[in-house]
Amino acid sequence: MATTSHPRSNGRAIARQGPNSELKTMTAGMRKLLWIAGFLVFLAGMQLFVFTERTAIWFAWTIDVPLTAAFLGAAYWASVSFEWLAARQRVWACARIAVPTVLVFTTLTELVTLYHLELFHLGDTFPISTRIVTWAWIAVYTVVPLCMIALLVGQRKVTGADPPRAPLPRWIAAFLVVHAAVMLPLGAYLLLAPKSAGALWPWPLTPLTGRAVGAWVFALGLAAAHCVRENCLARVRVATQSYIVLSVLELIAVARYFDTVDWGAPQSTVYMLFLLSMLMVGVGAGLHSRQRTA
Repeated sequence: MATTSHPRSNGRAIARQGPNSELKTMTAGMRKLLWIAGFLVFLAGMQLFVFTERTAIWFAWTIDVPLTAAFLGAAYWASVSFEWLAARQRVWACARIAVPTVLVFTTLTELVTLYHLELFHLGDTFPISTRIVTWAWIAVYTVVPLCMIALLVGQRKVTGADPPRAPLPRWIAAFLVVHAAVMLPLGAYLLLAPKSAGALWPWPLTPLTGRAVGAWVFALGLAAAHCVRENCLARVRVATQSYIVLSVLELIAVARYFDTVDWGAPQSTVYMLFLLSMLMVGVGAGLHSRQRTA
C-alpha cells in the first residue's frame, strides 16, 4: 500500500492513494443491496413524511399521531442518504458503517411487525392497495436482513487493508459517545417496555409506535457507537452527512406539528438539544474534512 495519507474523506479518492488491489473494496452485491434498500426507504419516507395524515390508506398500519409518522418518515429519508452514500463508496472501510446499522434496524423492525401483526392492514376490511403496501412491508423486512447477512458473509471474504485513519476531532467524538450512551439504552427501553419508556418521549406513543421509534433510536445509537469505534472522518462520512439530513428533517417535523409536543416537559428540551447536537456533529465533520483538503 502506498504510504501517503491523503485526508480526503471520499472513498474513491482514498482508493486512488494506492493500488486498488491492496485496499479492501465493497462487493458488487453489497453495493446493489444498499442502492435497493435506499430506494425502498425513500418510498417509506414518502408515505410517512409526505402523506403523514393518511397512514390509514398509504401505510402498513395506522399512525394516529401525525408527528410520529413525520418522525419516522424523516428517519427513513435520512436513511436514503446513509445507504446511497455508502453505496457510492469503493473502499469497504468507508461504507461498512451502514451495514450493521441497516441490518440491526431491519431485524428489529421485522420483530416489531410480527409482535404487533394484528394491528397491520391485512384484513379484508382494508382496500387492496393498502393490503399490498402492508404485504410489501412484511416482505421487505423479511428479505432484506437475510440478504444482508448472506452478502456480509461474502464481503468478509474479500482481502485487503483499510486506508489510514484521519481521526475525528475530539469534540465530535465526545458528542458521538454521548449519542451512543443515550440512544442505545433508550432504544432498548422503547423496544422492551414502550408504555413505560413512552413517558420519556416528548409526545404520546402507542406500544407499536413506541417500538417502531425504539428500533430507529437503537439503530442510530449503534451508528454513533460505530463512528466512535472507527474514529476516522473518511470511514464515518456517510453517517455524519446523514446526521445533517436527519436533524433538519426532524426539526421540520416538529415545526409542522409544534402543538403536539409537550413543551413544558424537560424531555422536549432534551430532544431539541439532541437534534441540534446532531446537526453540529454533521456540519462540524463536513467543515473539518474541507479544512483538511484545503
